[in-house]
Amino acid sequence: MTRTLRAAAWMFLCAVLLAGCAIPPRTPTPAGVQAWNGRLAPTVDGQASQSFTAGFELKGAPEAGELTLTNPLGGTVAVLAWAPGNATLRSGGKVREFPSVEALAQEATGAPIPLAALSHWLSGKPRPVAGWEADVTQVAEGRLRARRNAPPPAADLRVLFER
Repeated sequence: MTRTLRAAAWMFLCAVLLAGCAIPPRTPTPAGVQAWNGRLAPTVDGQASQSFTAGFELKGAPEAGELTLTNPLGGTVAVLAWAPGNATLRSGGKVREFPSVEALAQEATGAPIPLAALSHWLSGKPRPVAGWEADVTQVAEGRLRARRNAPPPAADLRVLFER
Protein backbone atom coordinates (compact mmCIF):
# COMPACT_ATOMS: atom_id res chain seq x y z
CA MET A 1 0.00 0.00 0.00
CA THR A 2 1.42 3.36 -0.93
CA ARG A 3 1.98 6.04 1.66
CA THR A 4 -0.76 8.28 0.18
CA LEU A 5 -3.29 5.45 0.12
CA ARG A 6 -2.40 4.48 3.71
CA ALA A 7 -2.86 8.11 4.85
CA ALA A 8 -6.23 8.32 3.08
CA ALA A 9 -7.37 5.06 4.70
CA TRP A 10 -6.25 6.34 8.11
CA MET A 11 -8.15 9.63 7.64
CA PHE A 12 -11.27 7.73 6.56
CA LEU A 13 -11.06 5.49 9.65
CA CYS A 14 -10.67 8.55 11.92
CA ALA A 15 -13.67 10.24 10.29
CA VAL A 16 -15.81 7.13 10.79
CA LEU A 17 -14.78 6.86 14.44
CA LEU A 18 -15.50 10.54 15.10
CA ALA A 19 -18.88 10.27 13.41
CA GLY A 20 -19.70 7.37 15.74
CA CYS A 21 -19.01 9.62 18.74
CA ALA A 22 -21.20 12.45 17.51
CA ILE A 23 -24.15 13.29 19.74
CA PRO A 24 -27.39 13.48 17.79
CA PRO A 25 -29.20 16.82 17.99
CA ARG A 26 -32.04 17.11 20.46
CA THR A 27 -35.54 17.09 19.09
CA PRO A 28 -37.09 20.56 19.32
CA THR A 29 -39.64 20.87 22.11
CA PRO A 30 -43.02 22.29 21.08
CA ALA A 31 -44.00 25.60 22.67
CA GLY A 32 -45.70 25.20 26.03
CA VAL A 33 -44.26 21.73 26.69
CA GLN A 34 -41.93 21.39 29.67
CA ALA A 35 -38.56 19.78 28.94
CA TRP A 36 -35.41 18.94 30.87
CA ASN A 37 -32.18 17.21 29.92
CA GLY A 38 -29.06 16.10 31.74
CA ARG A 39 -27.84 12.98 33.52
CA LEU A 40 -29.61 10.74 35.97
CA ALA A 41 -28.28 8.01 38.22
CA PRO A 42 -30.72 5.66 39.94
CA THR A 43 -29.27 3.27 42.53
CA VAL A 44 -31.08 0.38 44.18
CA ASP A 45 -29.46 -0.74 47.44
CA GLY A 46 -27.87 -4.17 47.21
CA GLN A 47 -28.56 -4.50 43.49
CA ALA A 48 -25.56 -3.30 41.49
CA SER A 49 -27.19 -4.56 38.27
CA GLN A 50 -29.99 -2.04 38.78
CA SER A 51 -27.71 0.96 39.23
CA PHE A 52 -26.60 3.01 36.24
CA THR A 53 -25.93 6.48 34.92
CA ALA A 54 -27.53 7.73 31.71
CA GLY A 55 -28.17 10.89 29.80
CA PHE A 56 -31.81 11.83 29.65
CA GLU A 57 -34.32 14.12 28.02
CA LEU A 58 -37.72 14.43 29.68
CA LYS A 59 -40.61 16.11 27.89
CA GLY A 60 -44.20 16.52 28.93
CA ALA A 61 -46.15 16.39 32.15
CA PRO A 62 -47.05 13.87 34.85
CA GLU A 63 -50.08 12.62 32.93
CA ALA A 64 -48.39 12.35 29.51
CA GLY A 65 -44.71 12.49 28.71
CA GLU A 66 -41.62 10.95 27.21
CA LEU A 67 -38.27 10.08 28.81
CA THR A 68 -35.38 9.30 26.48
CA LEU A 69 -32.34 7.58 28.01
CA THR A 70 -29.00 7.80 26.22
CA ASN A 71 -25.59 6.15 26.59
CA PRO A 72 -22.36 8.14 27.15
CA LEU A 73 -21.89 8.52 23.38
CA GLY A 74 -25.37 10.02 22.97
CA GLY A 75 -27.00 6.98 21.41
CA THR A 76 -30.59 6.27 22.44
CA VAL A 77 -30.87 3.30 24.79
CA ALA A 78 -34.59 3.51 25.51
CA VAL A 79 -37.61 5.76 25.09
CA LEU A 80 -40.29 5.57 27.76
CA ALA A 81 -43.62 7.18 26.82
CA TRP A 82 -46.83 7.45 28.79
CA ALA A 83 -50.29 8.89 28.43
CA PRO A 84 -53.61 8.06 30.08
CA GLY A 85 -54.18 4.32 29.60
CA ASN A 86 -50.90 3.85 27.71
CA ALA A 87 -47.29 3.16 28.76
CA THR A 88 -44.68 1.98 26.23
CA LEU A 89 -40.98 1.20 26.12
CA ARG A 90 -39.05 1.45 22.85
CA SER A 91 -35.65 -0.22 23.11
CA GLY A 92 -33.49 -2.34 20.85
CA GLY A 93 -35.90 -1.98 17.94
CA LYS A 94 -38.77 -3.42 20.00
CA VAL A 95 -41.87 -1.78 21.47
CA ARG A 96 -43.36 -3.16 24.68
CA GLU A 97 -46.54 -2.03 26.41
CA PHE A 98 -47.13 -1.90 30.17
CA PRO A 99 -50.26 -1.62 32.32
CA SER A 100 -48.98 1.48 34.15
CA VAL A 101 -46.27 4.14 34.13
CA GLU A 102 -44.93 2.61 37.36
CA ALA A 103 -44.50 -0.82 35.75
CA LEU A 104 -42.88 0.86 32.74
CA ALA A 105 -40.33 2.69 34.91
CA GLN A 106 -39.51 -0.44 36.92
CA GLU A 107 -38.92 -2.53 33.80
CA ALA A 108 -36.95 0.10 31.89
CA THR A 109 -34.65 1.31 34.65
CA GLY A 110 -34.70 -1.49 37.21
CA ALA A 111 -35.64 1.13 39.78
CA PRO A 112 -39.13 2.26 40.77
CA ILE A 113 -38.59 5.84 39.58
CA PRO A 114 -41.83 7.82 40.02
CA LEU A 115 -42.01 9.22 36.48
CA ALA A 116 -45.31 10.95 37.15
CA ALA A 117 -43.69 13.02 39.94
CA LEU A 118 -40.36 13.66 38.21
CA SER A 119 -41.50 16.71 36.23
CA HIS A 120 -42.93 18.26 39.42
CA TRP A 121 -39.66 17.65 41.27
CA LEU A 122 -37.57 19.05 38.41
CA SER A 123 -39.78 22.16 38.56
CA GLY A 124 -38.94 22.51 42.25
CA LYS A 125 -42.36 21.36 43.47
CA PRO A 126 -42.14 18.78 46.27
CA ARG A 127 -44.93 16.48 45.08
CA PRO A 128 -45.47 13.70 47.65
CA VAL A 129 -45.01 10.12 46.49
CA ALA A 130 -45.57 7.20 48.87
CA GLY A 131 -42.21 5.96 50.16
CA TRP A 132 -40.16 8.70 48.43
CA GLU A 133 -38.57 11.86 49.79
CA ALA A 134 -37.47 14.41 47.19
CA ASP A 135 -34.97 17.14 48.04
CA VAL A 136 -35.85 19.99 45.68
CA THR A 137 -33.74 22.62 47.51
CA GLN A 138 -31.04 22.58 44.80
CA VAL A 139 -33.29 22.56 41.74
CA ALA A 140 -32.30 26.15 40.91
CA GLU A 141 -28.69 24.88 40.59
CA GLY A 142 -29.81 21.98 38.35
CA ARG A 143 -29.63 19.25 41.01
CA LEU A 144 -32.26 16.92 42.35
CA ARG A 145 -32.02 14.04 44.77
CA ALA A 146 -34.84 11.70 45.73
CA ARG A 147 -34.68 8.72 48.05
CA ARG A 148 -37.11 5.84 48.43
CA ASN A 149 -37.14 4.25 51.87
CA ALA A 150 -40.18 2.00 51.58
CA PRO A 151 -40.87 -0.58 50.42
CA PRO A 152 -37.44 -2.27 50.44
CA PRO A 153 -35.03 -2.25 48.80
CA ALA A 154 -34.16 1.42 49.28
CA ALA A 155 -33.49 3.41 46.11
CA ASP A 156 -31.70 6.69 45.42
CA LEU A 157 -32.12 8.95 42.40
CA ARG A 158 -29.62 11.70 41.62
CA VAL A 159 -30.25 14.07 38.72
CA LEU A 160 -28.09 16.82 37.19
CA PHE A 161 -30.13 18.79 34.68
CA GLU A 162 -30.87 21.94 32.76
CA ARG A 163 -34.13 23.24 31.36
